[in-house]
Amino acid sequence: MRGTVEDRTLLPEHRAEIAELYAYLDRPTSTVRPAILQGPDGSARTLPAEVHEALLLVVKALAEGKAVTIAPVHTTLTTQEAADLLGVSRPTLVKILDRGEIPYSRPGRHRRVLLTDVLEYQSLRRGRRRAALDELVHLTEQSGLYED
Repeated sequence: MRGTVEDRTLLPEHRAEIAELYAYLDRPTSTVRPAILQGPDGSARTLPAEVHEALLLVVKALAEGKAVTIAPVHTTLTTQEAADLLGVSRPTLVKILDRGEIPYSRPGRHRRVLLTDVLEYQSLRRGRRRAALDELVHLTEQSGLYED
């Protein structure tokens, strides 16, 4: 596949084969060795860890019957790109930036955020949400409103 990198959505058309591949890729090994990719000509290349992890995540999602979209993401995002990644509106993201919850730079007129900062914020937000739900379950159990 040569040329420009574009968004591409893959559908799980061969789930049984994909599930078998996932089981093969995800099996524990006694020694940590890098994954190797063999080309059609028989040549072999060691896969960098992040490529192996990406392959594992894609194969797992396809094995679960999920479609996967592969899209290149710049390491520096516009406010709209960051908002889309977080699933919020651009004005909401700007409020998050103004509160200092995600650092940003302003190299010109427009704000830019680092992908790593957006992903860290997303992870923290998920953790807070999970903790709040756990607390809600705990309170509901204590008050006898939660059925086993």
